[in-house]
Amino acid sequence: MYQNFTKLRVRYAETDQMGIAYYGAYNQYFEVGRVEALRSLNMSYRQMEEEGIMLPVRKVEIEYLKGAKYDDLLTIISRIEVFPTVRISFSHEIYNPEGELLTLGKVDLVFVSKKNRRPCKPPAEFIEKISPFFKSE
Repeated sequence: MYQNFTKLRVRYAETDQMGIAYYGAYNQYFEVGRVEALRSLNMSYRQMEEEGIMLPVRKVEIEYLKGAKYDDLLTIISRIEVFPTVRISFSHEIYNPEGELLTLGKVDLVFVSKKNRRPCKPPAEFIEKISPFFKSE
């Protein structure tokens, strides 16, 4: 399993009149978590796209437990729990500054060839970097 921790502050533009983060903002929070998880492996969406691989979202599941508030410094935990093949799944947890679990999410993406827009294997460099996290002891 691979996991990464990312901090993100709830911005005013993401909140409703009550100062609570709008439910649609959580997909963006998950994306920030995914991007930073890849970056921590010295990979990036940009790099993959330049190499001809895209990662469109296939499925999103979100469970809202409690609202994030304006100016909260959130902790986003992003995990890859299953070794990626043509698909990659990220599970996410979002916590407020008090450590309360606010949101659970799962996002499934597909590695797609930019040339033919068909599913494909992940880049070899990505597999090389993620593999050590899935080797049994």
